[in-house]
Amino acid sequence: MRTLSDLLNARCRPRRPDTDRLDADRIEALLALLPGWTREGAGIAKTFRFPDYHRTMAFVNAVAWIAHREDHHPDLTVSYASCRVYFSTHDTGGLSENDFICAAKVEALLGG
Repeated sequence: MRTLSDLLNARCRPRRPDTDRLDADRIEALLALLPGWTREGAGIAKTFRFPDYHRTMAFVNAVAWIAHREDHHPDLTVSYASCRVYFSTHDTGGLSENDFICAAKVEALLGG
């Protein structure tokens, strides 16, 4: 079983629908490593809150850097003092380990 440290040290890789889509038990085990992240439809999401727009945008830019580096891009919903981050793996039609790798890296931005 993966640990949070394993996710933080892992890199995303191309995923295939026939072998890399996670089952419900694996999803729940990985979600347990990421406080505040929830399953939403075919993905996982969390809303991060900030005291002002500048901090929100700094977070958005850091998430964009992670997404670029990992070549795994979330949907972001940005407002003045919050950002909702949603990961799913379109190639698998659900969730893959890539989603949890990136969620862990995003979580680490704020010391989580």
